[in-house]
Amino acid sequence: MAKPAYPDPDDRAALLRDAQRLKMTRSAHAYVRGSTLKFYEWLEASAGKVPEGPAVWICGDCHSGNLGPVSSARGQVAVQIRDLDQTVIGNPAHDLIRLGLSLATAARGSNLPGVTTALMLEHMIEGYEAGLQGETLAPDEETTPKEVRRVLRQALRRRWKHLARERIEDVRPAIPLGKRFWPLSEPERAALTALADDEDLRKLVTGLQHRPDDAPIEILDGAYWMKGCSSLGRLRYAMLVGVAGEDGKQETLLIDIKEAVPAAAPRAPGAKMPSDNARRVVAGARALSPFLGRRMMAGKLLRRSVVIRELTPQDLKLDIDSLSREEAVRAAHYLALVVGRAHARQLDAGAKAAWRAELARNRSTTLDAPFWLWSAIVELIQSHEAAYLDHCRRYALQDRAA
Repeated sequence: MAKPAYPDPDDRAALLRDAQRLKMTRSAHAYVRGSTLKFYEWLEASAGKVPEGPAVWICGDCHSGNLGPVSSARGQVAVQIRDLDQTVIGNPAHDLIRLGLSLATAARGSNLPGVTTALMLEHMIEGYEAGLQGETLAPDEETTPKEVRRVLRQALRRRWKHLARERIEDVRPAIPLGKRFWPLSEPERAALTALADDEDLRKLVTGLQHRPDDAPIEILDGAYWMKGCSSLGRLRYAMLVGVAGEDGKQETLLIDIKEAVPAAAPRAPGAKMPSDNARRVVAGARALSPFLGRRMMAGKLLRRSVVIRELTPQDLKLDIDSLSREEAVRAAHYLALVVGRAHARQLDAGAKAAWRAELARNRSTTLDAPFWLWSAIVELIQSHEAAYLDHCRRYALQDRAA
C-alpha cells in the first residue's frame, strides 16, 4: 500500500524543520526572510549604532515579502504590511534597516551592482520621508513599480474561486489533504469544531462583506497547514467556514489560524503592550495595517494563543526576487513609503518633524541616506551571506548523511 503524502500529527515536527531548512537554502534573500532571530542578534550586538526613533508599533520583520495588497472589510484594496508576527512598540529605525537588508539582498540576487544598492537606500529614505508626510501613490503612477501595479490589478480582479484554487486546489467546500494540508488529530478537530460556538469569531466573519449580523456559522472542514518559513513549527490551521450571505445562500470562507509566539523584536523601554501574544499581534496590525487589523482577532486554541483571520482573494504577496535597476529603485521608494505611512499614522506633527530631522542627520556629500543605515546594511549583508553559505553547507552535509 502506498505511503500517504502527508504525515501523522506526531511526525510533523521533524518534517517542518526539514522544510524550513530547505526553504532557507534557495537563495540569500530567502535566508534573510527566514532568519529574523539572526537580524536581532546583530542589532543587539550593535547597540548605540542605530538612532532611537519615536516609540511606535513597528512590523518587527519588515522584509519585502511581508508587504503586499490586502483587502479591507468592505473590499477596498491597498498595499500594507501583511505579516505582524513580530510586531512590538519599538524603534521605527529597525523596520527601515530590515527593509533595506531585504531590498539589498534582492538586488544582489538579481546581479545588480553595488551602486544600485546605494541608490536604493537613497530612494528608500525619500519614500519613507514622503510616507511620514502623508503622501501616497496611485497604483497606475509611473513611479510605482510594475510588479506592484500588476499585483494590485490582479488583486482587484480576484474572486473566491481564485483563492480556493490557489490555497485549497478546489472550489468545493473541503480541504484536500496532501503536500500542504495535513490531517488533524482528534483534539485538534474537536478544538476547531468548537470555534463554531465562538461569538467573537461569528462577529468577525459576519462583520465582513455586508453579511447579516445574526448569521450563524458552520465549520465545514479543517486541516493543519504547512505554510510560511520562519513560522514553520508553530500551530497553523486552515479552516473552511460556511456563513449565510445577504441572499440567504451559504458562502464559503477560508480562515487562517496561526499560533502567536513571543516577538524577537525588542520593545521600546516602558512600552505598554498586551501580555498575550495574539492580542499583541492584533493591536500592532490595527495600528500599522488597518485593512488587515480589522479582519483579525485573538483567540485560544488548545490552550495556546492564536491569531484568527479570514483570508480574502485580494490578499497577495509581492515577489521582488528578480529586479532590473530601475525597478529596484522604484520598489525601494514605494515599499518604504508604505512603511512610512504605517509609522506616521501613530505620530503627531511634532513627533514626525523630530523623526524627520533625525533621519536628515549624518548624511554625507556622496550618499543621500543616513550613514548609520548604510553601514548597518553593509554589515548585515556580510554577516547574512556568510551565515547563508554556512547554512547551505550544513544542509548539504545533513542531506548527504541521510
